[in-house]
Amino acid sequence: MIEVSTPITVTLGPHRQYPIHFRPLGEVPSLMAAAGLRRGRCLIVTDDHVGPLYADRLEQALLGAGWSPRRYTVPAGESTKSLPHLQKIYDVALSWGIDRRTPVLALGGGVVGDLAGFAAATLLRGLPLVQLPTSLIAQVDSAIGGKTGINHVVGKNLIGAFHQPALVCADPETLATLPPREWTSGLAEAVKHAFIADADLLAYVEQHMPAILERDPSVTHPLIYRAAAIKAAVVGEDEREAGRRAILNFGHTFGHAIERVAGYGVFTHGEAVALGMRAALYLSRCLHPDLPLERADRLLRQIPVQGRLADLPIPSLMQAMHADKKVDGRTLRFVVLRRPGEAYVTADVHRDDVEAAWLFARGELD
Repeated sequence: MIEVSTPITVTLGPHRQYPIHFRPLGEVPSLMAAAGLRRGRCLIVTDDHVGPLYADRLEQALLGAGWSPRRYTVPAGESTKSLPHLQKIYDVALSWGIDRRTPVLALGGGVVGDLAGFAAATLLRGLPLVQLPTSLIAQVDSAIGGKTGINHVVGKNLIGAFHQPALVCADPETLATLPPREWTSGLAEAVKHAFIADADLLAYVEQHMPAILERDPSVTHPLIYRAAAIKAAVVGEDEREAGRRAILNFGHTFGHAIERVAGYGVFTHGEAVALGMRAALYLSRCLHPDLPLERADRLLRQIPVQGRLADLPIPSLMQAMHADKKVDGRTLRFVVLRRPGEAYVTADVHRDDVEAAWLFARGELD
């Protein structure tokens, strides 16, 4: 277990905040009570990978505390973030007779968190949301900050809403059953936080990467806690991505294009982001020649990636980038690094440099 007794707090204003706990699932009912949620019915949304492992444990804890939980299970995988699956959650929730104080509990990784979160944001114009992330990528990133949504054929996460949770509870024990590919996918997001906001954390990752890849708790727990704290701090400064929060998209303009052109599921989100960060690092060096590109890229290349970026045509990738949410009018905006630990957003890039960045990420350019 992460040895941190004090939860991280996401502060959104003088009277708006919520905690991020690293506690066992069995403590969720008491944490919900502390967050002011009314005991009664609650809807658990999970998937067919996580549900069999952890939903019974959660339900028993809720029943023992006087809650009346109902479970709804969706198929695991990115394709589940779709209108048909959202509609099914609506059908289940509304036929059950929920009211505006019925919490939705998202038990799973980023897909479940995004889908269940969007359902909570839109059912009865907003239900309380409890994020229970079970993957590394969700514990350090997607469960924090209130972004919810589903995919569209035009692009990823293009339909959604900001809906902050009442609380987040990340049980470190759930990471033990995470498949290796999902672990390394989440690692990409944790490393991203170091690149954009914490040079010391980046040095820590460099020093301990072999042990991190082996999931040594003595080194992974501090990484997870610090990465989550970075996300919480950035969200607190800019809840709705009007400014600084956009730095969290480092590598994502490239990464979302990879996912769209390859087809969702060919690369995991984290794999696409890892490749996208390599491209973004090259673009950063075009703007800041002193950036230690080789050193930073060497770190990213230690994150395993399945699938071949070289199989995706660069013209298709370039076209897909313009469907990204971060396009301002017709102008692409990129997150780049001035130096490790210091990121900013710019549209002042040349098309030739973007194409060269794709070549660099493919390993075709030194």
